[in-house]
Amino acid sequence: MEFQVLGPVGATVGARHVDIGPARQRCVLAALLIDVGQVVSTDQLIYRVWAEAPPGGARNTLNTYLARIRTILQSLGTDADGVALVRHTGGYALAADPERVDLYRFRRLVRQARDVTGDRAGLLLREALDLWQADALTGLSGDWAEATRAQLDDERVTASLLYQDIQLKRGRHEELLPELRDLIASHPFDERLVARLMMVLYRSGRQAEALQLYEQVRSQLAEQLGVDPGPELQARHLEVLSSAPVSSRPTTVSRLPVPRQLPLAPVSFEGRARELAALDRMDEQTTDRLVTLVGTGGVGKTYLALHWAHTNLDRFPDGQLFANLRGFDTAGEYTEPLAVLRGFIEALGVEPGAIPADPDAQSALYRSLVADRRLLIVLDDARDAAHVIPLLPGSPTCTVLITSRNQLADLAVTHGARTLALDVLDHGAARRMLTLRIGKDRAAAEADAVTALLEYCAGLPLALGILASRAMTHPGFPLAFLAEELKEESSRLDALHVGGPGTDIRAIFASSYHSLDPSAARALGLLGLAPGPTIGLLAVTALLDLPIARARSLLRTLEGAHLLYQYVPQRYRMHDLVRLCAMETAERDISAEERAVAMRRLGSFYLRGAFAADRLLYPNRAGIGLGPPVDGHAPEPPRDTAAALAWFEAEYTCLMATQRLTAAWGWDTVTWQLAWALDTYCWRRVRIVDRLGMWAAALEAAERLEDPAARAVAHWRLGFSRAMVGERDGVLDPMYQALSLFKESGDAVSEAHVHQSLGWVLTQWGERQQALHHSSRALAGFQTLDNPAWEANALNAAAWCLAQLDQHKQAYVYCEQALALFREHDDLDGEAATLDSMGYISHRMGRHNEAIGHYRCAVELRDATGNAGQKADTLNRLGDAHEATGEHTEACRAWAHALNLYRRQHRVKDAEQAQAKLDAAGYSAAGPQM
Repeated sequence: MEFQVLGPVGATVGARHVDIGPARQRCVLAALLIDVGQVVSTDQLIYRVWAEAPPGGARNTLNTYLARIRTILQSLGTDADGVALVRHTGGYALAADPERVDLYRFRRLVRQARDVTGDRAGLLLREALDLWQADALTGLSGDWAEATRAQLDDERVTASLLYQDIQLKRGRHEELLPELRDLIASHPFDERLVARLMMVLYRSGRQAEALQLYEQVRSQLAEQLGVDPGPELQARHLEVLSSAPVSSRPTTVSRLPVPRQLPLAPVSFEGRARELAALDRMDEQTTDRLVTLVGTGGVGKTYLALHWAHTNLDRFPDGQLFANLRGFDTAGEYTEPLAVLRGFIEALGVEPGAIPADPDAQSALYRSLVADRRLLIVLDDARDAAHVIPLLPGSPTCTVLITSRNQLADLAVTHGARTLALDVLDHGAARRMLTLRIGKDRAAAEADAVTALLEYCAGLPLALGILASRAMTHPGFPLAFLAEELKEESSRLDALHVGGPGTDIRAIFASSYHSLDPSAARALGLLGLAPGPTIGLLAVTALLDLPIARARSLLRTLEGAHLLYQYVPQRYRMHDLVRLCAMETAERDISAEERAVAMRRLGSFYLRGAFAADRLLYPNRAGIGLGPPVDGHAPEPPRDTAAALAWFEAEYTCLMATQRLTAAWGWDTVTWQLAWALDTYCWRRVRIVDRLGMWAAALEAAERLEDPAARAVAHWRLGFSRAMVGERDGVLDPMYQALSLFKESGDAVSEAHVHQSLGWVLTQWGERQQALHHSSRALAGFQTLDNPAWEANALNAAAWCLAQLDQHKQAYVYCEQALALFREHDDLDGEAATLDSMGYISHRMGRHNEAIGHYRCAVELRDATGNAGQKADTLNRLGDAHEATGEHTEACRAWAHALNLYRRQHRVKDAEQAQAKLDAAGYSAAGPQM
């Protein structure tokens, strides 16, 4: 089954069209398809269908449309496998592989085309454009549909322009005319398309027709919109107007000297396919002749510029000029642009005595000398825009490549420069680069050591080159010896140094660091100390103790210097080697007291964020008391369960790293409270090994505190976590110790919770009578506390224990009572758990179809709450129920899905059991063998 939005909204099964219903019902489907796999809130759906004026009863009407769509999907049977309309808290999602939606296939093909070059890119773009049947969302009206249609149409035009770039490069001008004319017919005021058509007409020998097109569009713009053509279209007009017809262009040979100033081409160049493709396209438009290659020191900007330049020498028959501006020279002595200017003028054939003394006159002479010449000018290691502006030619026939560690954003604003930001090499390119330098045989013989070296370099080309140089200096030394030297972070920077400052990671970083103002330098040092590989904007405000606006300003400065990357909105990361350098500067330039205070602010921020998110994931959980936030810094609380899960996903590695930091620094209260706040999330995402380490650290911290409650909680959760990973030693003793501590303090609530946990543990061990004893104690305790959610949990737990003892009727009664309580209090997690239990009990009673129904509802709710661990268990049992009814294919599908989740969750024993069921059923990668 496939879905279409790039044309009339609909669905097909093979060649058969599926009737989705009336226009508004199709609009509901489109509203879900645009964000396939993501939750779309009910309010968003209503807006997308009716905009600002929904009718009375819009919510009920929407529910009707959704029910009809679900019925249509269910009626398709196996043709709609893998497609489901899923209810979530506050909204709905269409669960489907994005490849089933033509829009997502289109975007994927365009992304792939951007990463390759030549005919392969052209074929991918052609395939993407052929997916369009008509205008997107054809047949739908309304504000949302119109706005979305305009956005998607712009994506279509952009992809078409990319395709045309490739065809033009290969001289296929005539082939583009029909499609370009069709596009302009539907986009008469898109000046990008008009300028492109003028160029195609001109290159096809139709100069007069190109000029006529310009006059026609100019008149339409004036008459209908009252404006003149934009700069790009005017420039294209002047270019066509002033150029000779293509067929009669004279061939001229320059009599001026042809400078050849490029340094030697780099060896072992690897990767950079995207950037090379972008540079290859520069000749297609005169406005693309000024490009800045920016990135952190050592990322390979100069190598890229020189590699591309040497590969494309034939594009520049009038020569190549090169200057090292030394903008970040470690000695702080950069090259004056006027000195470079004089050198360029001399290289272009002017005698030194004939060069005017006035700088403005020199610039004018330089521009005159390069006018109309096809030159490449490479300006390496520029400090800022002022460093290069005097060296820019005035002729659009010259191509200029500038490399810099700074963003040079003002060049984009004032001179239309295109910016190519270089990140580190991907793993494959880094491995190929290192292998080329040290030799395939040596790399293959010590594959593990090569992998370690690549990890320590983290894709930085300079670091890879330094290691390759060291390895080649001692060809008889094992690479493992070098890898061992880099293993320790404290000495890694010393190992990455083979000579002068140009091959010293620490010196290169220092030159960037010293170019920062004091506030930015302090921010960089503290960011280097921050736990975790990334950090969010609000966490930065806590770390630096600054308002958001000031923190943003400093982050922009560090981004501009390519010492920090904003890899997604409001989230930042730092290269591992830059982080090591930043940590060294922090320890040298920031006092120990200031560093400690900053870390306390950040630890408090993460703790309060985790606490607020946990409250949404488990609102009925007994709370703990937090002190006030350090210096008032606290995160914005998540809006709902989905937002809480997303916050944990983004911050998880930072939270775990923060707990390790607080444990190392002896901040015991934050250490154990972080474990408490992370516990629910770890349970839902089956991070059982992390959970065990987290609670082990928490118990050590709690033992040092004079807080019996903290000790009791840590003992309880540590014992339970050991049971979760399959251990038996050290499980019951700490849990019984927790029981004793809670009893001594009169904490009946926690005492009941521990009994419930003991019931679960003993059930897993097969000690069913003891498990029922503890579950019954928990139920009796909760029934006296007037907390329906806790009572419901205890009823479900007791029901499970009764089912293990074949007391199915009483177990089912308990489940029905629990389900009613959970639904009354809108507890989706508890509802899912109880439906799972009811499925199990029904299956044990021989009511297999009833069990299947319960399991399916439970799986849908597990998806809604993001509970992947329990979903796997439910799917496993669902497979058992299908097998009992003779539905072998359905059973294998459920087991295979469970197996996939078990493997992702590193649940080895559960995965082995699921695999054994599949093996017994004759299941292979291609499906069940019946």
